[in-house]
Amino acid sequence: MPDSILTFVTFLPVAGAALLLFVRKASPAAIRNIALSVSLATFLLSVPLFSEFDATISRMQFEQTVPWIPSLGVQYHVGLDGISLFLVLLTTFLTPIAILSSWDSIEKRVTEYYLFMLLLETGMIGVFVALDLFLFYVFWEVMLVPMYFLIGVWGGQRRIYAAIKFFLYTMVGSVLMLVAIIALYFLNGATTFDFPAILTSLQSGRLVLSATEQYWLFLAFFFAFAIKVPLFPLHTWLPDAHVEAPTAGSVILAGVLLKMGTYGIVRFCLPMFPEATRELTPLISLLAVVGIIYGALVAMVQTDIKKLVAYSSVSHLGFVVLGIFALNEQGLQGAMYQMLNHGISTGALFLLVGMIYDRRHTRKIDEFGGLAAPLPAFSTIFLIVTLSSIGLPMLNGFVGEFLILLGAFKANVTFAVISASGVILSAVYMLWMYQRVIFGEVTNPKNKALEDLDLREKFVLVPLVVLIFWMGIYSESFLRKMDTSVNQVLQQFRSSAVVMKN
Repeated sequence: MPDSILTFVTFLPVAGAALLLFVRKASPAAIRNIALSVSLATFLLSVPLFSEFDATISRMQFEQTVPWIPSLGVQYHVGLDGISLFLVLLTTFLTPIAILSSWDSIEKRVTEYYLFMLLLETGMIGVFVALDLFLFYVFWEVMLVPMYFLIGVWGGQRRIYAAIKFFLYTMVGSVLMLVAIIALYFLNGATTFDFPAILTSLQSGRLVLSATEQYWLFLAFFFAFAIKVPLFPLHTWLPDAHVEAPTAGSVILAGVLLKMGTYGIVRFCLPMFPEATRELTPLISLLAVVGIIYGALVAMVQTDIKKLVAYSSVSHLGFVVLGIFALNEQGLQGAMYQMLNHGISTGALFLLVGMIYDRRHTRKIDEFGGLAAPLPAFSTIFLIVTLSSIGLPMLNGFVGEFLILLGAFKANVTFAVISASGVILSAVYMLWMYQRVIFGEVTNPKNKALEDLDLREKFVLVPLVVLIFWMGIYSESFLRKMDTSVNQVLQQFRSSAVVMKN
């Protein structure tokens, strides 16, 4: 397989966006077909990354390094390991599904909408494959712009407020991260922004950070990532962004963008700043537990289905952060697996909410009831996804939550016991919502005349349902690929800590 495969996967959506500019006066149907074809081609091109990935190798694979700004030591350096592999595949898998989900709902500025969707895909993939800190920051910022416009132009009534809030929150964290990247560059002799090179210097003792330097650099990186997660109490932008974003925007936001924060913590914070990580682990774990309980309790009182799902993300991502800061193999592996589970299950929930909104133009729970009779296929898939979200055994959510709680119990029994109650609360708010929407009394006669899923909607949902069962029953096919890389991150974390102590 050519070394440039990652570059092709990353930038093919940009080529598609450029093509849309050349044919921008074409019919909306042609624009949609081009965008869908490009996103499907990107997914098919990314599939060999999975089949050709060697799970026994701890180093980066499919690496490509090209000098970019030699005078500053900036390189175009990309690569994959078992952690970033599945996040890239998640991105390329969800993007065509998101594009297909908005087939009939986007009627204004169609060209611009799909152009931003493709640019967003490149930004997201770039974040997961970049191994140069400068390049990572560029992709991190590139991703922000198309999502801002997707919310601000094609969102709901309060879309401008939600878009600006999303932009400001993310920018504040990004600026702090940029300062930390520049500081690391100068502390390392102003020679390179290359992450593997900086990490090697830290592990070998050529670059030694004082406890104070580690502490502040960790906080600068972590603050940017915690906003993106979002970790309590930095979560307030998320419900607004989710509720106002178009359906495809919510799918991508929940499915991929939130994972950039947790990915950044695993990729950069743990191996580069181990002592600061150890010192702040109790506080961060406490915030994760608070987020788990808080997100679940607030979700229980929501009257809007979409806002309920949005707050459930705060709770679920709290589990991911808790697993990461268990700082053991089970917790970290569970966190990585739960990132994928959340992307699939919550992405599917937002798709289902969008489909029912297209039919009724409301998301109020009390406007529904008795949908099981007119919408049997919709109700069945909704039930599967709901059970997946609450972690029913044999479905994908169970494996991740089990591993996280196992790791948490080994790290801190008190936090593990409290966070386990979040699983119960999750079942409460999800099943209560499902009962009122699907099996409740018919509160509006319009519900009786609703049409069930059409062929396009089934094409959107069925791949997600297949993955829900596959990841729940045959999780080894995923865990085996990431096992070596997870252990490598923990080894980097521990070896860096030993150097610091010496």
